[in-house]
Amino acid sequence: MTSKAQWAIAAGIVALGAVGLLYATNVIGGGIPPVEAGSAAPPFRAATTVAGANVREKSLADYKGQVVLLNLWATWCGPCRSEMPSLERLQQELGPKGLKIVAVSVDNPGMEDAIRDFRKEFGLTFEILYAPDGKIRDDYQATGFPETFIIGRDGVLRKRVIAATDWSAEPQKALLRQLLAEPGS
Repeated sequence: MTSKAQWAIAAGIVALGAVGLLYATNVIGGGIPPVEAGSAAPPFRAATTVAGANVREKSLADYKGQVVLLNLWATWCGPCRSEMPSLERLQQELGPKGLKIVAVSVDNPGMEDAIRDFRKEFGLTFEILYAPDGKIRDDYQATGFPETFIIGRDGVLRKRVIAATDWSAEPQKALLRQLLAEPGS
């Protein structure tokens, strides 16, 4: 094969790739909206972590009309461990005012006992759910753990926090207080 023929084949492959990329960007690319402030919170399903027959499934619909701090975490995650005490302090301060803290573990299947032990170790009183299938991670487009989503009473995401944060810090609590002060739907 001549050099000219090789260049023609290479140009054809590049052109075909460009057409495919253009198609994917314009047709397929717009199919998955980003999960960001101002977008509707994606629905989710996760199980409670109580032992025995009392385990039940909960969904975002169970929190309709409430201000929700949705935290995605895992027992093996060091930053998650460091963040949990500040979430508990936040629960103690704003939970009685209506804030729903929902921490969803994305640990692998079969980790229920480890999750219950984690809860006990940290003395957590907010809701702990378990989603071992990873769907919530994908639906919320999580980039790592922990990752937290603040959801207003209207079901709209108000803030996304990537990485551990100190939830007892005033800047974090200000938005939550503001959302809690908004009238319910």
